[in-house]
Amino acid sequence: MKSSIQRAREVLRIEAEAIRRLIPRVGRSFETAVTLVAGCKGRVVVTGMGKAGIIGQKLSATLASTGTPSHWIHPAEAIHGDLGRVTKDDVVIGVSNSGETEELTRLLPVIKRIGSRLIGLTGHPRSTLAKHSDAVLDASVAKEACSLNLAPTSSTTAMLALADALAVTVAERKKFREKDFALLHPGGALGRRLLLRVSDLMRTGGGHPVVRESARVKQVLLAITRARAGSASVVDARGQLAGIFTDGDLRRHLDGPVSIVERRVGDVMTRRPKTIGPDRLAAEAIRLLREYKIDELVVVNGRGHPVGLLDVQDLLKAGF
Repeated sequence: MKSSIQRAREVLRIEAEAIRRLIPRVGRSFETAVTLVAGCKGRVVVTGMGKAGIIGQKLSATLASTGTPSHWIHPAEAIHGDLGRVTKDDVVIGVSNSGETEELTRLLPVIKRIGSRLIGLTGHPRSTLAKHSDAVLDASVAKEACSLNLAPTSSTTAMLALADALAVTVAERKKFREKDFALLHPGGALGRRLLLRVSDLMRTGGGHPVVRESARVKQVLLAITRARAGSASVVDARGQLAGIFTDGDLRRHLDGPVSIVERRVGDVMTRRPKTIGPDRLAAEAIRLLREYKIDELVVVNGRGHPVGLLDVQDLLKAGF
């Protein structure tokens, strides 16, 4: 008797082989399916029973999240009225390994009368579902990974992979971009990364100490402490950014001949610090902080005046 580890590895090999065998089958019918979905003027409606239905739900969710409006309907519910959600402008994707699922095949004549285009995702390319379809995605497998060759395992894996290939190809055909993805995922980490701007996170007012070049370091340290910041922006007589004073600058000048706290901050600050504009994406700020191995960025407007301070901690708190 095989060990659990041996059997698990065998299952993975069988399912991996099922996906590999899909590759040479991707051809003209797949291209037709992509064209139908990408050009759909209505919704892409996905339906299927049992495990195939679960794969259909995932396909519908992937399409919707990558820019193709889609919803899933249960075929049994569709028979009893939910077909009212389907219009002639829609594309219907039927998911069934056998292609003979009764609840699904009963829908086919009605879908045709409505005028929707039909794509069949099936393990039997000569099935009833396939014969009624405008495009057939062949997800047939040599065998299931189940030892009884009964439980949907390899077949659902193949369907899922082929469904992902369809969704991804359609998204690329429609030129779906990161900004579009972020618009549909505003609550997730990706949405924050792609939508948040520096102005949404930067410290302003009392949280952003701004001092003149003539200020003594002692005064600057007190200003930084009051603001609970890690640095101070230093400006010249015109109010333009002249430099930044950080704890690194403090450490570098501690052993000088004159006590640093009595020195002008303009003499010990870092000149030409890294800056960023308030309208830039927070993701770009993260890149600059990492690239230059720094903890703060001074935010400046178009006139070179400091209008905020962005600390790495602000980005961490925002979920980056």
